[in-house]
Amino acid sequence: MGVLQSSQSSSSDEALCKQAAKGDPAAEEELAVRYARLVRACARPLFLAGGDSEDLIQEGMVGLLTAIRSFDVGRDASFRTYAEICIRSRLHSAIRAAQRDKHSPLNHSVSLPPLFDESNAHLFPREKSPEDVVIGREEFEEKLDALKGQLSSFELNILQLYLGGFSCREIAVRVGRSSKSVDNAVQRIRKKWARP
Repeated sequence: MGVLQSSQSSSSDEALCKQAAKGDPAAEEELAVRYARLVRACARPLFLAGGDSEDLIQEGMVGLLTAIRSFDVGRDASFRTYAEICIRSRLHSAIRAAQRDKHSPLNHSVSLPPLFDESNAHLFPREKSPEDVVIGREEFEEKLDALKGQLSSFELNILQLYLGGFSCREIAVRVGRSSKSVDNAVQRIRKKWARP
């Protein structure tokens, strides 16, 4: 089993997709482990007011699983690109469903535009006109600047790592603090963001 896992960890994403399509659960699991951080990075900018961010991460993992099971290796797109589109699509569908009151854990979601990855913004346009896009960006930047002014340097560092997709445990290792200290900082940041 160790030899099998070792060979899978050195396999390309596309090769693992082929194995997963043939019913290999270990290949599917390897891809899920590889892309867990991407799921967190996609879900983190979508704060949940009154809910748990783990709900959105779980939705993102469902999107990843969909990507693994439906990826066509014959296409010219890389698995990573396809997976990111499936993850983001699933997250935005969950937010829209929550706004229609279909999923009670997500009823009070507040969507923040991605801070570090605007390359895929065209895939999920929210505004209808270029003017709305500019106004929306300006409003977001103003709110973000106001938030940064309320954050300590520690909290600002935590925010950047958190939105980068790192888990509280990974952030704790990077900043040399306990996971509980990092989690508390994340909760303080969320409260500050939610303030009018």
